[in-house]
Amino acid sequence: MNDPEIVDLDEENALAGFADNFVRDSRRPACQLYLISPLDVSGAFPDRLARALDAGPAAAFQFRVKDVDQHEAARLAEPLQRICADRDVAFIVNDSISLAKRLGADGVHLGQEDGDPREARSVLGPSAQVGVTCHGSRHLAMEAGEAGADYVAFGAFYPTTTKEARHRAEPPILSWWTTVFEIPCVAIGGITPGNAAPLIAAGADFIAACGAVWGGDEVAAMQAFAEVLKG
Repeated sequence: MNDPEIVDLDEENALAGFADNFVRDSRRPACQLYLISPLDVSGAFPDRLARALDAGPAAAFQFRVKDVDQHEAARLAEPLQRICADRDVAFIVNDSISLAKRLGADGVHLGQEDGDPREARSVLGPSAQVGVTCHGSRHLAMEAGEAGADYVAFGAFYPTTTKEARHRAEPPILSWWTTVFEIPCVAIGGITPGNAAPLIAAGADFIAACGAVWGGDEVAAMQAFAEVLKG
């Protein structure tokens, strides 16, 4: 079986063709920000999140913590979930279907090793938002769509220090996906206000941001992202 992560020259040329001719469907909503938490959300982080969401719009906030048990994760999540609910921002749990269920979260984001979208749908119900990491693979994205994912995430598009990026994606995959499928796509990986525009132009429905916001002044960063998203 061919490795879905290996993109041959013909596929690259096909994707380039989509990018060269891409025009966003006017019926498709404008690109929005998908905010991802840092790994450390303790201490004053809830205040930072509130300031960020008050400074600029975000469609969703992904709660992403590692190496803590579920009880501690739930304790950390609760104030952040309230902040998001108060601002009509979807609260998405990274990796854990069981934690998303415990919290009554708006959805879950699954890596390739974190479970099946069908399982998430069965556990979380029909209204939950289920997202799947698809790296730079058209094959994985189509599989996720067939399994009932509500969105697919491609990346990393740029170098990132937020997590180890073993897979790279190029903007034409966004153009291809948006042209062929109605399911939204998220661009992720090293995205800043300074480099987001090409991904928006290529067809991303959402751009994900983490380090660009939490690595400095979150208010200034959110305002800068808002300006880029305005076009």
